[in-house]
Amino acid sequence: MLALRRPARFSHSYYGWWLLAASVVGMAVGNGIAFSSFGLFVDPLESEFNWARAEVTLGFSVSMAVSGISAPMIGRLIDRVGPRRVILIGTPLTAGSYLLLATTGALWQWYVFLAINAVVRQMIFYIPFQVLVARWFHRRRTTAVSILGAGLWLGAVVMVPVIRVVIDAVEWDGAFVFSGVLIAVLFLPIALFIVRDQPPADAEELQPLPDSDVNARDPDGRADLTVGEAIRTPIFWVITLAMMAFFYGVVGWMVHAIPYYELVGISPGLAAALVAATSAAGIMALLIFGTVVGRLGRVERSGILFGGCLTLSMVILLLGESGAVVLTLFIVFFVLGHAGGPLLEPLLLIRAFGVTHFATILGATFFLETIGLLISPAVAGAIFDATNSYDWALVMFAIASGLSAMLFWVASRLPRPVDQRRRSGGEPPAGRPQTVPEEVLAPIPAAQHGAPQPLASAD
Repeated sequence: MLALRRPARFSHSYYGWWLLAASVVGMAVGNGIAFSSFGLFVDPLESEFNWARAEVTLGFSVSMAVSGISAPMIGRLIDRVGPRRVILIGTPLTAGSYLLLATTGALWQWYVFLAINAVVRQMIFYIPFQVLVARWFHRRRTTAVSILGAGLWLGAVVMVPVIRVVIDAVEWDGAFVFSGVLIAVLFLPIALFIVRDQPPADAEELQPLPDSDVNARDPDGRADLTVGEAIRTPIFWVITLAMMAFFYGVVGWMVHAIPYYELVGISPGLAAALVAATSAAGIMALLIFGTVVGRLGRVERSGILFGGCLTLSMVILLLGESGAVVLTLFIVFFVLGHAGGPLLEPLLLIRAFGVTHFATILGATFFLETIGLLISPAVAGAIFDATNSYDWALVMFAIASGLSAMLFWVASRLPRPVDQRRRSGGEPPAGRPQTVPEEVLAPIPAAQHGAPQPLASAD
């Protein structure tokens, strides 16, 4: 009975849960403004500047490309100086970038301002919060990651209707000003008063569970791989390609969801409500997934299921008529497919390579995934401009989702490098030189050099 009551007492006292709550709010607002609400600006910009849809959505691709290029740099910066400092620096820069977007008057400015925003916004959400959760949670990392991922979809539930109302009231440029002010008002207090880079070393959450294979972890992180070592393993590339294909379909659809709904006769307000409802259902699905995925031997098996559901959702939308039944079936399978995305990537990377260099490795995977992300919305926009239909775009999204399921199956058959390291006592595979940094081999207190203390990953 003590074992059953302990988690309840622990959850009330552990500071990591407060930090997780703040991270969810940050993820919700950051993602809701930067990604989920992007489709709301397509029609206003088309109308005001007479731009083609492909030209407007190319801005999203430019933004994703710059995000990918800068992600490794941001990840390395977070690993070196800690999430708190990076968020403090990035908040005023991100707020200022939205004020720049409000002054857009030419197509080149649209692209340049989005590129600036793409760099600085990474300093305030997603990578910093993923790193915080990875550091503060070990026993319940899967649950914590699922809750954090729910923040992504919570952003669509909350921010899409809000930005819709703001655009109707003060036009698209006023909505960008509103976004900048909201970023500053919210993220500065989070960074100043809530974020702490490191948990206490003796926290119960970080200790191995009795009678669990978590005891196999390496406490000082010697088994964890650097980014250079990770990219030399087959599983790194399979995971990266699988996530690239997964998000190719998801992000491409989400950028064009509202324009698609309006094309088939749904009002702008109802279209925004459908996007919000889809994300709300995604939150519930993700929280449920968080309790199930952690019990699976390989997280990749969940990826197979998610990719299959995404494929089926696109096929339903493509072959069915645009009625209530078809839209309902589409939303059900799309939710089952896309909701687990935020859960997959951090768990796959941590379980394969460890947590010590997680931010840098996450940045490297995002850089490579961006190749797909920047193409998808632009290609879908070009398909619409050429055919005045989204049919072939839906075919493209279905193929990408099916490919992701196949790649997750391949990843499930490959060994995890960090597990191989642990079995060999923290040494690299035979024939490979030891490249673990000296600060990992002989840790120095974080207060003396500002670098995070390495923590071992949970299996």
